[in-house]
Amino acid sequence: MTAQAGSTRVIYAALAGNFLIAVTKFGAAFFTGSSAMLSEGVHSLVDTGNEVLLLYGLRKAARPPDEDHPLGHGREVYFWSFIVALLVFALGAGVSFYEGISHLLHPEPVRNIAVNYVVLGLSAVFEGIAWTIALRHFRREKGRLGYIAAVRRSKDPTTFTVLFEDTAALLGLAIAFIAITAAHILAIPELDGAGSIGIGIVLAATAIFLARESKGLLMGEQALPSVRRRIVELAGADPDVVRVNDVLTVHLGPTDIVATLSIEFKDELTTPRLEACVRRIEQRICSELSEVSSVFVRPQSASPM
Repeated sequence: MTAQAGSTRVIYAALAGNFLIAVTKFGAAFFTGSSAMLSEGVHSLVDTGNEVLLLYGLRKAARPPDEDHPLGHGREVYFWSFIVALLVFALGAGVSFYEGISHLLHPEPVRNIAVNYVVLGLSAVFEGIAWTIALRHFRREKGRLGYIAAVRRSKDPTTFTVLFEDTAALLGLAIAFIAITAAHILAIPELDGAGSIGIGIVLAATAIFLARESKGLLMGEQALPSVRRRIVELAGADPDVVRVNDVLTVHLGPTDIVATLSIEFKDELTTPRLEACVRRIEQRICSELSEVSSVFVRPQSASPM
């Protein structure tokens, strides 16, 4: 399974789960009048829209290069991941804060509390399944790195975006359960509104973290050190290369790297031999490192005049 196919599978699983959960939560909020449940419904609806945007971003990023975009459209996925983070903050967190404050100012007791418990239980099951799928995929991608370190080094925002959204969803369900239960047992309906504010805080923190990571990718990040070292090794192994002075790489997409090499060649090389050497280097790098889509070589001595 390719990395993109794995990411797409994770997104589809989250999309199906969040859509069903959103419909169920809105129905429960209508029958019970729970502010926390309404916030959870908005949360799931926003997550559903986010998955659609991530799939759209992956599809746009897969388009081949054209005259206006000679290096391809790989950064589309970074752009739409950033938009997803903004939506989580503006819609998910914003509506949750609004509902919470509104319910604190005008509290109403929760009706038919059993309906809320059934919906929260089913939502936890569906979200748990989607979260497990996203977690397994992320674990395969991260290797031995810690979770936060893996996110910061990851060049594929779709995987960790879905994982963090699902994690926030599970935390939101826990907050909603506690708020609704406390409001019912203590007969303090304001606690239901406080639950909505708590959900908003979780969503705001998630959105800020996702936006920060997506921004770095959108601006352009270097390839991993292991990839850069291998590029230098492959170029330096050519018999007509004296040394590789420098390598500059940038990710245009999760599996789309552009590399620029500064190389000192043997002085006795004729133009045809130099051209043949450059072709060998480009072919060798792109053949072994499938994520490298373009290689540019600049002949340059170690100490240029």
